[in-house]
Amino acid sequence: MNRRNFIQLGATSILALSASRFAFAKSDTQVDLRIVATTDIHSFLTDFDYYKDAPTEKFGFTRAANLIRQARQEVKNSVLVDNGDLIQGNPIADYQAAKGYKEGKPNPAIDCLNAMHYDVGTLGNHEFNYGLGYLADVIKQAKFPMINANVVKAGTAEPYFTPYVIQTKEVVDSQGKTHKLNIGYIGFVPPQIMVWDKANLQGKVETRDIVKTAQKYVPEMKQKGADIIVALAHTGPSDEPYQEGAENSAFYLADVPHIDAVIFGHSHRLFPNKEFAKSPNADIAKGTVKGIPESMAGYWANNISVIDLTLAQHNGKWLVADGKAVLRPIYDAENKKRPRKAMLNWLHC
Repeated sequence: MNRRNFIQLGATSILALSASRFAFAKSDTQVDLRIVATTDIHSFLTDFDYYKDAPTEKFGFTRAANLIRQARQEVKNSVLVDNGDLIQGNPIADYQAAKGYKEGKPNPAIDCLNAMHYDVGTLGNHEFNYGLGYLADVIKQAKFPMINANVVKAGTAEPYFTPYVIQTKEVVDSQGKTHKLNIGYIGFVPPQIMVWDKANLQGKVETRDIVKTAQKYVPEMKQKGADIIVALAHTGPSDEPYQEGAENSAFYLADVPHIDAVIFGHSHRLFPNKEFAKSPNADIAKGTVKGIPESMAGYWANNISVIDLTLAQHNGKWLVADGKAVLRPIYDAENKKRPRKAMLNWLHC
């Protein structure tokens, strides 16, 4: 039974169902899966502040890469994803779009993600700033799928990009046995790109509501064999009542059945974080929204998201028995902890 259905039951039924659910989770085959994610890198690839013309300890993908490698080495099973706003945002990105691209130079941000062996990426609103032709070239360079479900060809319902992927991953259970796990990924971008990048997009593409698009494709993904589904949602959080076409829809995705985890971003904030302590549906201690693990990792690679899912196989099906989300900063300003050093000696991009 889906976690959201618990609220529809009486208190006694909830306790009974929860007890039986975690009982089989302990007795049946169990797999721990870690999702490591970045968002809103904005081409800040090195630990250098281009606007201050000085090195920095507080952001940069080469520093985040160290955390990513560490997070993946800690566990048997992990995947690595990016949540968009990757190729625009600083002088390196502008140079690549204005000159490097025309000279046939590879996109440096994509080079970095390729070097780190990302599994999947999605598109942020700033991916559209340089036009669809430039974006198409970027997607071709990626050695991983870059997906989006809610941008369609103008005048049609046909997706402009690959809306989702289902990847089969070999995982190791708690007893050391291997299994095949079908992981579905679906991507979203704010519908407002049609306003922000009107000159690049009008007459070529249209956008659809994030939640309604999820409701359309997620059942299809389940029918095609996805055991679990991860939403890569380049959209921010909101506690306001849902309205169709909302820019910030990350929390609303927790209401879509069969979405098991949400990576979000766009607003350059942090989740879980004490900022959301009074959010009615958020558990910041566990990093969940309505019981669904969700995470947003700041900007410029100053944090990474780590979502840990516990999966139990019951009657041949994988179910999410538990999940939590945390952030790992490259520099803990509040506690003034020593920052992680850049790993340029092994990350070549």
